[in-house]
Amino acid sequence: MYVAIKYLLVIAGLSLVSLVASAQTQLPYDKYFQEAGVTGSFSLYDLGKKQYFTTDKAEFRKGTSPASTFKVPNTFIALEEKAVKDENEVLKWDGTQRMVPAWNQDNDLKMAYKNSTVWFYQELARRIGADKYKSYLKKLDYGNQDISGGLTQFWLGTSLKISPEEQLKFLQKIHAQSLPFSERTYRIGKEIMVEERTDAYTLRAKTGWAEVDPSDIGWYVGYVESKGNVYFFATRIYKPLDQKMEDFGPKRKTITRQILQELNII
Repeated sequence: MYVAIKYLLVIAGLSLVSLVASAQTQLPYDKYFQEAGVTGSFSLYDLGKKQYFTTDKAEFRKGTSPASTFKVPNTFIALEEKAVKDENEVLKWDGTQRMVPAWNQDNDLKMAYKNSTVWFYQELARRIGADKYKSYLKKLDYGNQDISGGLTQFWLGTSLKISPEEQLKFLQKIHAQSLPFSERTYRIGKEIMVEERTDAYTLRAKTGWAEVDPSDIGWYVGYVESKGNVYFFATRIYKPLDQKMEDFGPKRKTITRQILQELNII
């Protein structure tokens, strides 16, 4: 079950403020996308309430490339298969200059996750192999499970696709540790995912960006442990490929944080 957000939901035990709205009224959080000059959606699963919320029902179940959000399952698979020894093993940079400066150096798994170092995860993919990916994606029930786009490319705007709903369901399994990974893999993988840890909450997350004609697709997915509850989120934004927008990447997090703050989650 999923519910379009037609109300300003204040989750942490506070009241639900009703909006006087008709079916044509703008949903409350669309303003953040409009202010940013992008289209897209924000979706949430509240573990305590066991409810899904979304700003766009059609978007909620629409599959697109996961882009670098696939680094979440990829990290867990690589650790489980020992494609990389641990979070500190360093893979040597091949000397090829790439567009992101942080990629042009040796990386360990922690750095590669944080910086979305494509070449690092492509090397892990070669070590893991197609057969293992097919097996894992089925076990994880991850998106459309299609790796036909190529061993080192399938998550980068080609064959693999996932919806916000599927992202939220997968993240719930990571949190609950109900997938076929060892305790060690969960311990290391979950720590790598931590983006922010405060006295009030812990945020685990990953961004993703794919250029898929005719649009740039930007993701920000993860979950927040806050106020005795867990909130899973998936934000996906779009802009036309031919539209110049220097801050398209940061908008993924900005929009998400604006909504999470309005919901009193962070």
